[in-house]
Amino acid sequence: MENKEKFEQSVRNMLEIVGENPDREGLLKTPERVYKAFGFLTKGYSQDPREVLNEALFTSSNDEMVLIRDIEFYSMCEHHLLPIIGRAHVAYIPDGKVVGLSKIPRMVEVFARRLQIQEQMTEQIADAITDVINPKGVGVVIQARHMCMEMRGVEKVNSITTTSALRGMFREQKTRSEFLNFINTPPSVRY
Repeated sequence: MENKEKFEQSVRNMLEIVGENPDREGLLKTPERVYKAFGFLTKGYSQDPREVLNEALFTSSNDEMVLIRDIEFYSMCEHHLLPIIGRAHVAYIPDGKVVGLSKIPRMVEVFARRLQIQEQMTEQIADAITDVINPKGVGVVIQARHMCMEMRGVEKVNSITTTSALRGMFREQKTRSEFLNFINTPPSVRY
């Protein structure tokens, strides 16, 4: 409870510093709302990625690429506390084990719900999948818009930042090309 009170008082202080009156009607409950919002937006700190993946590991003879693309995520830049809005594309090549398909988006969510930089988030997802599933290879590509670039700073609207993390077989040209070609294929061609 002490942390909640400290957080809410900090929000009140911030409102006063920018010239607002935290006691006016529209702002009375803002400190509490911001506290709850930040709890949700940073819930990844209380989640263990290994537990998320280990809950749904299955033996499989499949040794072909498993790809989940266009996983929407929302994160916050650790430098400015502004939103990062993007899509993650995650693939792996099994080596005796597969993970339930819903666990890959959950893995993205675990790391997105922490204060982040995109480069680190990309690496964290790839490393967690590598550590738990132990596949022949992992590929992660993240494409995102950063509000710290769009709302302030250079103010370049709709600038997309792309990062990748390739492990194992995904470092080989053939596998890398197959993965990157598929995630760059327009939706109407994929189905």
